[in-house]
Amino acid sequence: MCRWAAYRGNPLYLEELVSSPAHSLIEQSHCASRAKTATNGDGFGIAWYGDHPEPGRYRDILPAWSDCNLRSLARQIRSPLFLAHVRAATNGSTRRDNCHPFVHGRWSFMHNGQIAGFEKIRRKMEAYLSDDLFHARSGTTDSEMLFLLAQEFGMANDPLGAVSRAIGVIEQLAAEHEVSTLVRFTAAFSDGRSLYAIRYATDHRPPTLYAAPMGGYGGYCLVSEPLNDDVDAWTEVPDGSAVIVNETGLTMTSFSPAKLAEAA
Repeated sequence: MCRWAAYRGNPLYLEELVSSPAHSLIEQSHCASRAKTATNGDGFGIAWYGDHPEPGRYRDILPAWSDCNLRSLARQIRSPLFLAHVRAATNGSTRRDNCHPFVHGRWSFMHNGQIAGFEKIRRKMEAYLSDDLFHARSGTTDSEMLFLLAQEFGMANDPLGAVSRAIGVIEQLAAEHEVSTLVRFTAAFSDGRSLYAIRYATDHRPPTLYAAPMGGYGGYCLVSEPLNDDVDAWTEVPDGSAVIVNETGLTMTSFSPAKLAEAA
């Protein structure tokens, strides 16, 4: 499983999450404490928002701990909203196109989890995509496919609903094709204005997700696991929940997949 961190609030340097904390994302890339795999060395990526609607992005296949450029960029880039990810591959080879975050237009997306039996239902998932979204796909992961499926189902106007419909379709396709119906999905995504996160799993065993205010910055941090030992500062987001961080603060609501008929 992967590890990730996201932030929305007043601008801060990416190093505040990526490299400076005691249990920073770079530290988690080789020593994660709340994941099945302690090492997340199959690449990394960052996406950040600045003066343009679309995000900037940097990805590579090197382990995060061994890339000096990542530390340098994190020290120099200051942003009010960014996503950062270190990868432990469960689907898709180790190549740059398979590293998170994925970007389409103004949207950025990163995921920790899996779609069981993805190879058996991938073609059926592709059939839901418009030509433009089908050709926008550059990698081979289940994560990117799910992101594009959510785009197809109206992410621009209804982000949480679009993801609900996408997961609902995947679960239904798996059931129809007698594939083990299992989606584990802890993800963050953004349009450059709001930050969204979802924690959900078919078997009620989703990857972890925590939230905490960033003192002095007027914002919130969402992470796969806490960045320090101040356990009281971090709130675990429950299974079956969605989080929205915007100018009014952080709100949490329930989340569940939509049925296939509702997604059509």
